Amino acid sequence: MTVYTQQLEEFIQDVLITIHANIRDLEEKKSFADPEEQDYIDGRLFSYIEMLAVLRASARDAGIDPASIGL
Repeated sequence: MTVYTQQLEEFIQDVLITIHANIRDLEEKKSFADPEEQDYIDGRLFSYIEMLAVLRASARDAGIDPASIGL
């Protein structure tokens, strides 16, 4: 594995870890939020989940098993 490939893999893993952490954080905050905040949180959660769906589809299109990179 080249240094560039390793850096790219680490970058992708870092981004995915951050997205998953943000989703968990928002889900936790949602349980304590008032109705107006819940709508905002739902919108953000939808965006993160949609982003993951796009990444999964792009990985499949590129011939990458989504599970192999944490999707």
